[in-house]
Order: sequence, then C-alpha cells, then structure tokens
Amino acid sequence: MKHQINRRDFLRSSAAALAVASGAWPGETHAASRRCPRIGSCMIGLPEAKQAGLDGAEVRVGPVADHLQIADKAVRQSYKDQMRETGLVIPSVVLGILNSAPLASDPRGPAWLEQTIDAAADLGAKVILVAFFSKGDLLDADRKVKQKDVDVVVERIRAAAPRAKAAGVTLAIENTLPATENIRILDRIGHEAVKVYYDVYNTGVTKGYDVPAELRLLKDRVAQVHFKNGPQYLEDRKGYFEPIVAALNDIRYSGWIVLETSNPSKNPVADTRRNAEFIRRLYTS
Repeated sequence: MKHQINRRDFLRSSAAALAVASGAWPGETHAASRRCPRIGSCMIGLPEAKQAGLDGAEVRVGPVADHLQIADKAVRQSYKDQMRETGLVIPSVVLGILNSAPLASDPRGPAWLEQTIDAAADLGAKVILVAFFSKGDLLDADRKVKQKDVDVVVERIRAAAPRAKAAGVTLAIENTLPATENIRILDRIGHEAVKVYYDVYNTGVTKGYDVPAELRLLKDRVAQVHFKNGPQYLEDRKGYFEPIVAALNDIRYSGWIVLETSNPSKNPVADTRRNAEFIRRLYTS
C-alpha cells in the first residue's frame, strides 16, 4: 500500500536526516547537542583512572635524558599491560620536560620529538602535548612574545610534523599565548599534524583570556583540552565551565577532556571521580 506524505512531514523527515548527517540527533539543535567527550586524567595512573570511572590516563615521557624513559620498550610494555588489565587507553603523552629543557634552546629537542612520536604511536596515543611553560614559556615577563624562541620552535615542529602524521599522531602545543598567536604559529608551521592543546584554566583564570571566544576562534585546531580549577573542585568555580562546554559544542569538539585537577579531600580517586561526574552533568543538563 502506498502512503502519502504531506509537506510538513516531508520537511520534518528531511530535517531529521540532515541532523543525523551533521552529527546531531533528530529533535535537537546543534547548540543543544551535548555528547560528553571521553574523560581522562594526567594526575593519576591507569589503575586509579579505572577506579575513578574514567576512559583513560595521560602519561609523561619521564625525566630529562638523552634517551627518554617513554622510548624504552619495557616501559611501554608496562603501560600496554595496564591498558589490557584496565580496559582503558592512553589518549596522549606529555612532553613536559620541555618546561625545564625548552624546545627552543635544548639541542636534544628534535630527538625528543622523534622519540615521543614513535612511543605514542606504539601506545596508540593520538596526541602529544608539547609543553611551553616555565623556562620554555613563549611569553616574557612583560607578556611579549619571545619571537626568536618562536622561530626555533616553528622550525623544529615543522621538521617533526611529517613523522607525526605518518605515525597517526598530532603534535599539540600548549602554552600561555592567546589564540591569535597560536594561530600564527600553526599557520607558519603549515601542517595538519600540528594543533593546540588548550588548558581552560591557564588561559582563562591565570591569563584572563576569554576562553569560549578563544575556542571558537581556534575551532578544529584544538587537539585536546585540559580542565582544572587550581586547588578546588571544578564545580566550585560557579558558572565558569558551562560557557566553555557550550563553545566546545559549537566547534564540534570530539577529542578528550583531560583532568589536571587537585585533590581537596586527599583522595585522588574520589576527587577525580567527582570532577568527572561534574563534567558529565554539564553535558547532560
């Protein structure tokens, strides 16, 4: 039997099909689409992340050395064993040693990038946090860009980018620069395997940037995001994270939210779980 369809039903069904094709569910607008990203932590290991109900844990490369700890096959095997035992994954690897041995000045920097890319690929991690804080900060005391340092950083990351792409890894720069300066750096590097690791506390609370506006400006150049709130729980900064989540929804962010949170109760697992549950509520309220 043939069924007739009126114009209103046709338009409704067409809109639903378009919504599904764009990644939204029928009946919800793009702005209201709130699928919570996977949540990890860089403050606890995989076993603790499992207990806290997370999806994974970010790991570090180890201390400063010519041959990085993460480049050791036995170290990576230990992480692989933990992933198998917990069922969790490692979304990213942190090149935090660049804060004390800056990429712009340490001659080992290019080799560290290569070692970390290879290690991340072996672990299945898709993002490398390339850090620029403390000694590696790209802003001086007057909050002016250290242009000579930026020039070296651009050259070294550009050289490593093809290796990262071949490995299926994104080099994500995290720094204290505003979005406009990070866009200039990304444009100079000119490679799809290089993006930004955005910390919503360092930029918004510490530097006073408009975080939602920054995220909307960066758009798909955001590889991964850190959530934290200094010594407090995320929920204690009232009204701060809601506009950030709205901005992440607007740019269709589909990466991880990684907790870099403190432990007010001195119980890392319980406090991490509490912060993760707060994030999930933001995406369902």
